Amino acid sequence: MQPSLALQQALFRHQQRQIDALVVGASASFKAYEARYRRLSRRYRRALAMKDVHQRVREADIVHVGDYHTLRFAQRAFLDLAQRAIESGRRVVLALEFVEARHQASVDRYLEGAIGDRTFLERIGHPYSGAFDIWPHFKPLFELARRHRLSVIAIDQRASGSRSLQVRDEAAAKTIAKAAKAGDRPLVLVLMGQYHVAPPHLPECVARALGKTGRQQLVVLQNPEGVWWKLAKAGLADATEAVEMNDGVVGIFNASPLVSQRTFLDYCEAEAGDAPIEDGGIASTVRALVKAIAKLVDVRVTGPLAKLEVLTPNDLDVLERLERRGNFSRVELKHLERHVLSGQSAFVPRARTIWLSGFSLNHAAEEAAHFVRHCAVDAEMDRERTRADAFWARCVEEAIGFFGSKLVNPRRTCPSLEEWTGLFTHGEPKQRQTAAFVLALASLPDVEGAEGRRLVPTTMEQFHAASHALGYLLGEALYQAHAHGTLSRAQVRELFRDPVASGAASYAHWKTVAEPRTRGDTVRGQRTPVRREAG
Repeated sequence: MQPSLALQQALFRHQQRQIDALVVGASASFKAYEARYRRLSRRYRRALAMKDVHQRVREADIVHVGDYHTLRFAQRAFLDLAQRAIESGRRVVLALEFVEARHQASVDRYLEGAIGDRTFLERIGHPYSGAFDIWPHFKPLFELARRHRLSVIAIDQRASGSRSLQVRDEAAAKTIAKAAKAGDRPLVLVLMGQYHVAPPHLPECVARALGKTGRQQLVVLQNPEGVWWKLAKAGLADATEAVEMNDGVVGIFNASPLVSQRTFLDYCEAEAGDAPIEDGGIASTVRALVKAIAKLVDVRVTGPLAKLEVLTPNDLDVLERLERRGNFSRVELKHLERHVLSGQSAFVPRARTIWLSGFSLNHAAEEAAHFVRHCAVDAEMDRERTRADAFWARCVEEAIGFFGSKLVNPRRTCPSLEEWTGLFTHGEPKQRQTAAFVLALASLPDVEGAEGRRLVPTTMEQFHAASHALGYLLGEALYQAHAHGTLSRAQVRELFRDPVASGAASYAHWKTVAEPRTRGDTVRGQRTPVRREAG
């Protein structure tokens, strides 16, 4: 197996564990439901072109399309299938899980133009808000329906308990079958969660609800993981538009499993005021951020910026590209691999590369700030240091990155010392351990003394976690000083140009600058190829 594919699979497993931790309390029935989908989505018969999929859609009566709610490509693909279906000349009905069936009247009123977006979303109890809201992904479907006078039927139903998934499938099936039984034989396009549209689930319920009414069903899975990994192993993932998986089941591809997972994690972990970056515009967005920050701090970036590479989970050969650009040793590559698997972004100076684990504007701005910082001090960021000196130097680097991201997004937040105190008391074991370091180190009256060396964490995991937290706190304090006019533009330029000859001395200096009236409560490595990460 190619090293890049092994890395991708390891990162996929890591992100899946993160998702599993967020979606707690999965019942035995849910696990069985998920397992049926995974068994049925592992294999494929042959590759297809999208034109073949469009033809199969036109020939079917009911098309079940799997949705990954936070992945905009999933809704775009459904929109494309709907547009192609309209070309068939048949009446097209859109059946959407996005709205509960009890809100059908609100759907009708919205399509008539009697109510606007805000009223519609309030009436259907749309629970999402903020920059990662999924409504903008679904709104084009309603606009298409309004433009072509298509019927839109709401098919979701609230349910709880061990049979909730089956109850939802059965309720949706009755509504779908009723629409499909119409005398003019419409083409019903269903958009529901990927697990739901596996043949033994919703399609089987629809078949029972149809009774003796003969209607042809087609299942369209989006980015089925099992098949995608097989294609990737054969080097065919990028070149394959679609596959035939089984009788009446096809798979289409518009994103890797990693990207799909990451959109969900980005949604769950979105910080205040954060915003997703359109995938196709990541590199240009990062470059624009670099230029904006560089202009503010008066650092020339034109030459280095031309050589900067931006990598994301879409890039399957992350390690190979880093190795080519940075000439890393095996030990260093192993460190880079562990960092990528940690799910954190990073700027890798020697490779002139920014690695973004997701599509967060905050993290892109943070890495852009680190790139500007590197342009200002060059090799000073990568000097050999003792463990204690590396720790405090890393705190300063973290602070600069967080400060830079706050210049782009002033609403970005970081955990306060009060929150760290809460984690020390009520957090998970590792959180409590990190909190203990953060609270102890933040309260030191003199980080340059013996205590500042003695209290530095000895494990790399806590070394990174504590310096990350202290750096963010210092970055927040520096930004607040800048916002209130006590940190001048000249001092900001000095911050980005600080060679950090002594990590502890530099940290102490900027803490004092950020809080000129007190040495009090609020604070603001060993050499590795990754100098920092966004978290």
